[in-house]
Amino acid sequence: MLDNLSKYQIVLGSASPRRKELLKGLGLDCEVRSVGDIDESYPKTLQSAEVPLFIATKKAEAFLSTLSPNELLITADTVVCIDHQVIGKPVDASEAFNMLKGLSGHWHEVITGVCVCTTKQTKKFSVVSKVKFSNLTDDEITYYINHYHPLDKAGSYGIQEWIGFIGVESIEGSFYNVMGLPVQRLYQELKTF
Repeated sequence: MLDNLSKYQIVLGSASPRRKELLKGLGLDCEVRSVGDIDESYPKTLQSAEVPLFIATKKAEAFLSTLSPNELLITADTVVCIDHQVIGKPVDASEAFNMLKGLSGHWHEVITGVCVCTTKQTKKFSVVSKVKFSNLTDDEITYYINHYHPLDKAGSYGIQEWIGFIGVESIEGSFYNVMGLPVQRLYQELKTF
């Protein structure tokens, strides 16, 4: 499938092992590329749903000057929102604990913005999934933080990890979006290149 992409080298502008794994699940081999630290700040006037697409676009713009005509670039950014407040990645274990404590027993949104570019074409989209956590105990949160690596994850958790197994009570929308890449929607967009 996606034979239309055979003319392109797929470039993933993300160091996320989860995104690379999800692209592989679509049958796409990709080269992971980095341009160093990209400023992930955003105007505070943006609505929470607009933030990940704004950042995914900034990531794509950082690569565009080095993109060859035979390359297709995919960048993405994922945020967690609770009560319209954006929750990014925690800076330390204490912040991770507080984030997970805040998500415990509540619904939240996971929003991923994706930018797909060639030198001639750009497509941008966002996908929203809703996740409900059960009430987590302090011991469960501490166990997860001590045994997994939540510091590189929006909202301090990976749904595909232990915390997702024991904590996710309900999900509305794409599971893979919560992992960091809405592959069903991405597949549909890639068919148009």
